[in-house]
Amino acid sequence: MDATPAALAPPAAAAAPPFQAQFEALRRRAPALRAEDVAARRARLRRLSDWLGANRAAIQAALYADFRKPTAETDISEIWASLVEIKHTAARLKKWMGRRRVGTPLALLGTRSWVQVEPKGVVLIIAPWNYPFYLAVDPLASAIAAGNAVAIKPAEQTPATSALLRRLAEELFRPDEVLVLEGGKDVATALLRLPWDHIFFTGSPAVGKVVMRAAAEHLSGVTLELGGKSPAIVDATANLRDAAEKIVWGKFLNAGQTCVAPDYLLVQRAVQAPLLEEMKAAIGRYYNPAGAGIKASDSYARVVNAHHFQRLAALLEDAETRGATVAAGGALDAAQCYLEPTLLTDVPAGAAVLEEEIFGPLLPVLAFDELSETVAYVNARPKPLAQYIFTASAANRRYLLGNISAGGAAVNETILHLAHPDLPFGGVGNSGVGKAHGHAGFLAFSNEKGVLTQRVGRTALKAMYPPYTSRVKRLIGWLVAYL
Repeated sequence: MDATPAALAPPAAAAAPPFQAQFEALRRRAPALRAEDVAARRARLRRLSDWLGANRAAIQAALYADFRKPTAETDISEIWASLVEIKHTAARLKKWMGRRRVGTPLALLGTRSWVQVEPKGVVLIIAPWNYPFYLAVDPLASAIAAGNAVAIKPAEQTPATSALLRRLAEELFRPDEVLVLEGGKDVATALLRLPWDHIFFTGSPAVGKVVMRAAAEHLSGVTLELGGKSPAIVDATANLRDAAEKIVWGKFLNAGQTCVAPDYLLVQRAVQAPLLEEMKAAIGRYYNPAGAGIKASDSYARVVNAHHFQRLAALLEDAETRGATVAAGGALDAAQCYLEPTLLTDVPAGAAVLEEEIFGPLLPVLAFDELSETVAYVNARPKPLAQYIFTASAANRRYLLGNISAGGAAVNETILHLAHPDLPFGGVGNSGVGKAHGHAGFLAFSNEKGVLTQRVGRTALKAMYPPYTSRVKRLIGWLVAYL
């Protein structure tokens, strides 16, 4: 019988924090991944690419189950976009992993220097629900290429896609190399308490602030792909049919649930009416070609869930109550989380649809007279993730690109800058921190280590070591003045 008094008994071992064991397994594996060469990392990327090709139907089915995403949109925006990133990265990985020589300033004559990259170590990817497959796989490819051990927290709002991502990880990788952890806010909160070497988050600015605060506790690096109110600007010189088609496609792709979708439209007053007619016609051609109604279209997705449907319905009701005109669309069906592609005009200042990121198929249309009005309007608000410019005037293009700060931009196009693997993608200020895609994505998960090598023995700088005699001071003065 144990006679030790209870007060003197050793304390019970504290329970390990949630996911600590999985995190430690990733951390133990990280040095081996760090040491792998180009061929080993390329092999992982190739397995990932092959899995996407072999499971195309399963990916389509998961996205359709989650919010009736059309299979063609899944092919373009989830599968093709992922494959482009993976193949682009694999093809250039040897160059990216190699040393980058740098020159030697005259003051450091005799030294040699270079930049070499190394993985950050153990990284966390928090994926969103709007592009739940692509926005998990795209940063995963970058993290693998950089040589990291990876945990992915997929979006709970899209459970079918989350389950598919878990299957992908289990079939392709060891659990201490790539781990998918499903669950809700409690899982994300627990994961954010761990000391990750880098956190890659895609989502809203509000949640991005939560992630950044959590990362600060461990001084973890962050890449935050957020959002905001991205403007599309159409001047009087634009090709109106072309602009209308591209704005309608970019806005209503994925039922408007795209971080870089045009959030509002600024159109020069002289062409507002004909542009609206062209946009109405484009909506009909894209989503109602047979006249059976947009609701019956297999080319138009649904709002992801009832919560977001009610949020969007409230934005629409608020705008109408304040005097906005529904120029097109406006039909709703809560049972299906269906909201018709909707154009709003005469939207008054203060309407919630002009203040909040919409993230759905509502497009406010505002008129302007002088181009300077658009610059003043956009710059008076938090910096957007994207800006879209439709013009035939090179001077207007230069003016708008030069005077509006945004994470990225496209001229006479929408969305497609996101698909270019050589363009860094990300926000500025409220719309994001850091860049992704291609080389920028590889660097997001890497540490660029600056290395200087010096010859052994006497070097020039030793002549300036203490004691600081008058001769040494003269040498230092010469260095400051001339080198």
